[in-house]
Amino acid sequence: MKVISRFLREQQRYKKDELASIFECDDGNIELFLRILKAYNILKTVKNDVEQRDMTELVDEDVQIADETADNSEYLYVFVYVGVIAIGHRILKIYPKYLLSDDEPIDEMRQALKVLEKYSNSEEQIVNLYNGDGDNRTFNLLAVILFLLHDYYEYGLYSNTEDIIEVNGEGEILWEKTIDENFPLISSGRPYYMEMFTKKLEDDEEDYFRILHQIILTDCFRQLEESQLTELFEMEPLCLSEKNIDELGEQDYILNRIIGELSIQFNTRKQVLLKTLYAYISQRRRMLDVTDGISMFGTTAFNLVWEKVCADVFNNQLQSKLGTLAMPKQLAEGYSPGDKLIDIIDKPKWVGNDYVKTARDTFIPDIITFEDNLFIILDAKYYNLQMEKDKSLRGQPGIESITKQYLYQLAYREFVGKHGFTRVKNCFLLPTEKAEIVDKGYVELSILYSLGLENIAVRLLPAKRMFECYITGKKINIKKLSL
Repeated sequence: MKVISRFLREQQRYKKDELASIFECDDGNIELFLRILKAYNILKTVKNDVEQRDMTELVDEDVQIADETADNSEYLYVFVYVGVIAIGHRILKIYPKYLLSDDEPIDEMRQALKVLEKYSNSEEQIVNLYNGDGDNRTFNLLAVILFLLHDYYEYGLYSNTEDIIEVNGEGEILWEKTIDENFPLISSGRPYYMEMFTKKLEDDEEDYFRILHQIILTDCFRQLEESQLTELFEMEPLCLSEKNIDELGEQDYILNRIIGELSIQFNTRKQVLLKTLYAYISQRRRMLDVTDGISMFGTTAFNLVWEKVCADVFNNQLQSKLGTLAMPKQLAEGYSPGDKLIDIIDKPKWVGNDYVKTARDTFIPDIITFEDNLFIILDAKYYNLQMEKDKSLRGQPGIESITKQYLYQLAYREFVGKHGFTRVKNCFLLPTEKAEIVDKGYVELSILYSLGLENIAVRLLPAKRMFECYITGKKINIKKLSL
């Protein structure tokens, strides 16, 4: 069956007939296609009007509950997802919304997938085996394939070692066997052995699970290749076996062998790998099989990814303990070295007639960082901002974001004053496909500015450079923001 692999832009408004044309669907198929995407919260619908056609953001109140059989002109369809989705033989490559100049930004999409991979990886190496829940729960084959291939590129093949005994080898000397089975030469009352038995550990090339791993990895690469995704995920050609999984036994036999191996393996990586191989075998799915539901690698919350990227690249100190911070002055009396910067912000107190209750939640800034005597409060905003002289203002952060950014400064005012900071700087950080940082000016709310609070600078950051730094663990000097 022909693979239909297409690029789409996050939060762009599409008509139903546009999507039908892009994915070569007839009327019945496009309605099923849209229904599946909506069931997994990947696709939203809005009214087809002038205001929505000009919008670059999507807010909850815009979303409509639409019947997929509705007339083509009644609704617009919006993807709220960044990543790759496979639905049968149709592959969706949804790139971030700030990429406006190229309809097929393959290099930027590759980089975004690397960022997503780093963002989603946890120390526990949990594999997201399923998408959705309830009736929408489906095996996430793409995520499993990517995990297995990345695991192989990093750690290699599954291995069990075997003891090999050699004569005069380079391994550990087996003295007991050497003494028992050899005659020594005696010189000056001391025994000398001309031949010594030695032991070395060597990977068992014929180990059942090593062979199973080779077969599955080869099958994974073939599926990714058939789905036209090897270039996007930058996978090197991989063919480790010409065998078929069925040559190792029936499905139940293979699964029971894996369960047996799990019971004797206590290495965390081996356990995760064996469990993932078990899932792959138990499902026996093909990515391009139209009956297999949906597989995906990506997120419906790329805003959280952008926040994480900015926090890492600008060295966020919000969760740092006060005793570890390099400030202009030593920690003042009344502050505990074990407390964190986040702990300084007041929490609401609910006062009754004879009691006081403190709420758990309060304001939480995105990023706090320092530069010399500057105390800097940054807020990562995943918006497409249009702030031009001859154009209408749109795609800007809302009033809640603006007021909170002022209030963060108010919350830290006393701390700033006691620790030698001479200025506070506020800034919104938004992504752009441009190559350099863009100074867009600032936003002012007079009622709060009149309290002596700093206005909020607005900077567009080159997403490509930000992502490169995030992937490689590099930092960007805060001075580059020219606050």
